[in-house]
Amino acid sequence: MKKNIMIYPEQPINGIPGNENKSLLDRINAPTPAFFKTLRNAGLIIAAIGGAIISAPIALPAIVVSIAGYMTVIAGVISAVSQITVEGE
Repeated sequence: MKKNIMIYPEQPINGIPGNENKSLLDRINAPTPAFFKTLRNAGLIIAAIGGAIISAPIALPAIVVSIAGYMTVIAGVISAVSQITVEGE
C-alpha cells in the first residue's frame, strides 16, 4: 500500500542533496542562478505572447490558438521550475 506524500510549503524537501533543510518557500526566496533568471524571463515573455494570441479579438485558425495554448502552458512550467532552482552551496 503506497502512502500519499504531500509537500507543504513549510516542510523541508528531502531527497535533494545539499537541500535537506530547505523548504519550498526557502527555495523560492533563495538566489537564482543567472542562466535560470534568463530562462524564467524568456518563459514569462513566451507566456505573454501565447496569452495575447489566445485572447486576440480577431478570428484566428484553430491550430494557431491551440499552439498558443501549449506555448502558454510550457512557458509557465519553464518559469516555475526556473524560479525554484537555487545556487549550489
